[in-house]
Amino acid sequence: MSRAQVTITRRGAERVRGGHLWVYRSDVRGAEGAEGGSVVAVRDERGRFVARALYSDRSEIALRVLTTRDEEVGREWWHARLRASAGRRAGLEREADAFRLVYSEGDLLPSLIVDRYADVLVLQTLSQGTEELKGMLVELLVEEFAPRAVVERNDVRVRALEGLPSSAGVLYGDAPAELEVVQHGVRLRVAPLGGQKTGAFLDQRENHLAARRYARGRALDCFTFNGGFALSLAGACESVLALDISAEAVAAARRNAELNGASNVEFREVNVFDALHELEAAGERFQTIILDPPAFAKNRASVAAAARGYKEINLRALKMLEPGGVLVTCTCSYHMTEPLFLELISEAASDARRRVQIVERRTQARDHPVLVGVPETLYLKCVIARVVE
Repeated sequence: MSRAQVTITRRGAERVRGGHLWVYRSDVRGAEGAEGGSVVAVRDERGRFVARALYSDRSEIALRVLTTRDEEVGREWWHARLRASAGRRAGLEREADAFRLVYSEGDLLPSLIVDRYADVLVLQTLSQGTEELKGMLVELLVEEFAPRAVVERNDVRVRALEGLPSSAGVLYGDAPAELEVVQHGVRLRVAPLGGQKTGAFLDQRENHLAARRYARGRALDCFTFNGGFALSLAGACESVLALDISAEAVAAARRNAELNGASNVEFREVNVFDALHELEAAGERFQTIILDPPAFAKNRASVAAAARGYKEINLRALKMLEPGGVLVTCTCSYHMTEPLFLELISEAASDARRRVQIVERRTQARDHPVLVGVPETLYLKCVIARVVE
């Protein structure tokens, strides 16, 4: 067991004992023998044991708590945590063969993400600690799940905060450039080594299904990406118009439509803000509208500007909905809280002079569990609303 030890302030210790898994650099008082990427014992200023954690010598998040027990954190410990995470997803493969197998802090495995796409696993090691353990983690994933391939998608900006390089590639096996997955009956082609995130937006999977339950008539899907919402709605709607600014995303969505035989879906490569304005000005009307934009608020400082963007698209959508029409509106910005999001929807409804019911308040799919005490694990908000007059 490593003898490296980090001493933290009373405030830091209380944060951990209150359930959070992060200790910031400002609460570190000493780091005896601790090297970036190592597993360290964490003690308070009175010398009492607090946790074992991954240590970073670069990030503002200096410590990521692994366990509050004074136990050895070795190969078997990691293996047991991976098995436990997989066990919590037991039965999910009957609904979809693409889902998040490990959700970092949400699964008590901070800075580690593992996504499953059929028989390919996609790995992200987002701190010095999990990067240091990457070789062992790949071995454990192969041992436990026998995948066709393990690839890494470590081409994300957060790694720069840890002093880590951007990288993407095959770590084990033979990874195809594309493969097909199925989510609630919808077939999708994904590229584990390309596209956004780790290949698809897995966190919206259950919201696709919820939207389908309410969808009818003529539908509009804004920020469609690979067509997930649009194709889920296709079987319930007369027609779907799907919009995205990315030529690559629209091309992929069209291929997915062909794969599903969805002939009633039209994809357009456009600036969605401009398109919403033009559709409204032209007097277009819809019975179902989906708003699933990228994160407008990347940090706390950008919340005010993001709120204006969210309000604008919701205002446009509400003006175009027929009476009885359904709006499915989302934000994946952690800094856009649910109360603030509901407030701007209310403001948009008032400005549009529409009476609106909130039918459902939803969040990310259950393979992205929210850990009590770590509010950062809750980021996706999805509101299903109905125009009643």
